[in-house]
Amino acid sequence: MIFHYVLRLFCLCLASFFLVNAAVGLTTALASRAAVRIAETMRPRSAARFLFASRALPCALGTVAVLALCVPSYLWLEPQAFSERVGWACLIFALLGAAGWCGSIARVARVLAASVRFNRAWQRAGCETHLSGESSKAVIVENDLPLLALVGLFQPRLFISRAVLRSLSAEQLDLALQHENAHRISRDNFKRLFLLIAPTPIPFFRGFSSLERCWARFSEWAADDAAVRGDSHRALSLAAALLRVARMGAAPGMSFLHSSLLAGDHDLSVRVGRLLRVRPLHAQPLPRGRSVAISSGLGVAVSIAVLLVWPATLSFVHRLLELFLH
Repeated sequence: MIFHYVLRLFCLCLASFFLVNAAVGLTTALASRAAVRIAETMRPRSAARFLFASRALPCALGTVAVLALCVPSYLWLEPQAFSERVGWACLIFALLGAAGWCGSIARVARVLAASVRFNRAWQRAGCETHLSGESSKAVIVENDLPLLALVGLFQPRLFISRAVLRSLSAEQLDLALQHENAHRISRDNFKRLFLLIAPTPIPFFRGFSSLERCWARFSEWAADDAAVRGDSHRALSLAAALLRVARMGAAPGMSFLHSSLLAGDHDLSVRVGRLLRVRPLHAQPLPRGRSVAISSGLGVAVSIAVLLVWPATLSFVHRLLELFLH
């Protein structure tokens, strides 16, 4: 009896996630052009955050719907002694949800395997050392490839080829390292992993490609801006570093989980043009105390609202699940 009870819950979770993820995901895909236009009016860092949030929204809402609504309502209001059959609609949606997660797991496994393969090859061809201005060790790879990438998720390390070290001046190298450090601070490799994990709205769907490309572009621009800090001289040096690395030839094979200075960058001329037109930054962030107060106030308000409507919401969700099961 307990097995069938848990099995019905599992099917409901998969089906509920699929429906929410599909509904929100398809809506997001249809609105992706508008989202990109809105992002183009923002600063690169804000634009990157906005586009990543847009891409993550379907999966996030689907997960919240399952964990905060579907599971509690089922465990609270569904009697274990009463055996119900799972309807065909619920079963089909559950299978589609399972197919989406299986596709995500396969995609992550494939990319992680490629990442491990590249890392081992580079480590065998290099040695660890401390670079000036870097708190953690970097791996110097003994080859002539234009390699400069941030690798890893929990403790990302910098991999840089000997050819890049020889080609860049001290100032250019420092700016390139600060560019990669900006990716480290923004945890862009983790964000790349989430993009791989998040299931598509329906199997074999490719409607998020424009959002992901634009997010990657704005992430590079944001890292450029963090490195130059509104200084035109620093911007000119970083532009020169980009061009020098680009002229060294084709970049080596990279995993999607690597944040590289140039790999996969198809708008190098646009990046260089932005750096040549750099302007000082005048925007002032909110004081830390005020930001914490606003966030705390919003969190308390949301918590109170949830507590007030929680029982009624769970009862309503359970009625929907009852209809869904048949």
